[in-house]
Amino acid sequence: MSDTDRPALTTSAHMYLHFCEETDCNEWGSWGNSPSSAAPTRWWWFEHFPHKSYEQAQVLRLKLEAAERGADIQ
Repeated sequence: MSDTDRPALTTSAHMYLHFCEETDCNEWGSWGNSPSSAAPTRWWWFEHFPHKSYEQAQVLRLKLEAAERGADIQ
């Protein structure tokens, strides 16, 4: 099978926009979770993601505090 046998792409790829599930949050939902392939994926902004680990939450908190102080964020 060769890649040249495929027909040309007739439409451009679609960009899927999914926003945070949290009420009144308009941030882009980059963290998705679904209990199964039959259920639709729910999306959250990282700060609202309910399944993040303690370590991930600590790193986020430190970065947000540094940003408030105007420090460089790595």
